[in-house]
Amino acid sequence: MNFTIENKGDVSNEFLKRGIKDFKGACDFISKLPYKRNRNKKSLLCVFEDKAGTCSTKHSTLRKLALENDRNDIKLILGIFKMDAEYTKKIENTLNEYGLEYIPEAHNYLKIVNEYYDFTNPNSQYSDLEDKILEESEIEYNEIYEEKIKTHKLFFEKWMQDKPQFDLEKIWEVREKCIFDLQN
Repeated sequence: MNFTIENKGDVSNEFLKRGIKDFKGACDFISKLPYKRNRNKKSLLCVFEDKAGTCSTKHSTLRKLALENDRNDIKLILGIFKMDAEYTKKIENTLNEYGLEYIPEAHNYLKIVNEYYDFTNPNSQYSDLEDKILEESEIEYNEIYEEKIKTHKLFFEKWMQDKPQFDLEKIWEVREKCIFDLQN
């Protein structure tokens, strides 16, 4: 899956300014950016401004690039998956501290035709979390902020029904601690 980037919008222009001329090159560039929360997630150009990004900002940038180049077949997916110590050892202590086997985490990736692609890091593979997916839906590049959080919190509310020791504020705090663990 590849296409030539044409100067049809702000995101396309940012890639072209860096000498990146096709979608594969853009995916490679995005995957090599450090994993870090962006200062202004609502800015379409935040991954370029911060020289870093999360699964959300990285994949929404690629989705917007695709749209600017008339490639609607490249979809942005929001998956809620079981983030556990098997997926990443970095969160094991936090999960143990709160007596959890896993915490539901929202993750973004791309779907192109019937194949899934994860460009969060150079070694990210959809297959690493495929059997941990709890829920999946298609979203748009401009929904990674409010809609993603809303969907994630709604999922938590259902998930916590048999976990009376947690309320939404507390489980979100545990989730934030896990995200902090991932960044260190």
